[in-house]
Amino acid sequence: MSLTLDTYRLLGRSGLRVSPLALGAATFGTEWGWGAERDEARKLFDLYVERGGNFVDTASTYTKGSSERLLGEFTRENRESLVLATKYTTLRRPGDPNSGGPHRKSLFASVEASLRQLNTDYIDLLYLHVWDFTAPVEEILRGMDDLVRQGKVLYVAISNAPAWQVSRMQAIAGLRGWSPLVALQIEYSLIERTGERDLIPMAREMGLGVLPYSPLAGGVLTGKYSRDDLNTTSTAVDDETRRNFNIANGALTERNLYIADVVKEVAGEMGRTTAQVGLAWTLQNPDVTASLVGARTPAQLEDNLGALEVDFTASQLARLNEASAIELGFPHDMLASDRMRTVVHGDMNVETRR
Repeated sequence: MSLTLDTYRLLGRSGLRVSPLALGAATFGTEWGWGAERDEARKLFDLYVERGGNFVDTASTYTKGSSERLLGEFTRENRESLVLATKYTTLRRPGDPNSGGPHRKSLFASVEASLRQLNTDYIDLLYLHVWDFTAPVEEILRGMDDLVRQGKVLYVAISNAPAWQVSRMQAIAGLRGWSPLVALQIEYSLIERTGERDLIPMAREMGLGVLPYSPLAGGVLTGKYSRDDLNTTSTAVDDETRRNFNIANGALTERNLYIADVVKEVAGEMGRTTAQVGLAWTLQNPDVTASLVGARTPAQLEDNLGALEVDFTASQLARLNEASAIELGFPHDMLASDRMRTVVHGDMNVETRR
């Protein structure tokens, strides 16, 4: 594969060029109990940009706004050469129901706050961060299109939403002449592959570039956890350690640790780190435009960037895919079966799209 950060890729059905690894800035700031202080965050940013990276991801509420504020400081000299992505919908002020959600009031207020914090007059890529089944899609899409027409946002995207809703929104945007969605950010890794059922095929058909977050499954794929961690009784989701968070959200399981073991074996054969192998696997998917890396130290980021140089053999990829395989379920497994192909096409050799 042998990519570099300046092996730029087109984002979805757009002309926007982005690096194959995006710098996730949720680690910029320590307000969540972990992350990088200002000086360390600056080192992360500088390392990424000096290596040719141009794609930086944040959100209006990451580290209580510190992430955007730090990026606003770091990007003063090179704003035009960067693709800044941020998100809206998560609650910005506790007790104010309209300071969160996907509706128009939340959208416009969040974007204005992001513009101030990022110290910029436009956002390259704006995501609807979390779908909550409340606001009409026409209200959301029209609001996004208004911001694009005002020049405050250049491209729009979505994250954490059902495939059927995203495809519906894309169809409505096309029919109304509103700004289309160009990217889909989803959790995707060797441990979390359920996006392969509907989300990723939908993105392919609808012209959205797929951007995986948590490609190392909260650190599980780095090999930092063992089966001893399965015996803990912690259930708190607000603990300051990532270990307890992973335990609470179910990321630490026997299955996931087995997958991590296979990643470790492959990494040993290649002379690579487990993090590099886990990240590189996501980039093997042709529907993936860029994966997000969320390092807390320059050493971690340097290691993650090494994923661009990983070149799997067919056998190694097969082992990783087999260890992490999921059932696609109905109707996917049925439609892909030899029996159903025979029912539809007889004994003719007909090419299909998957």
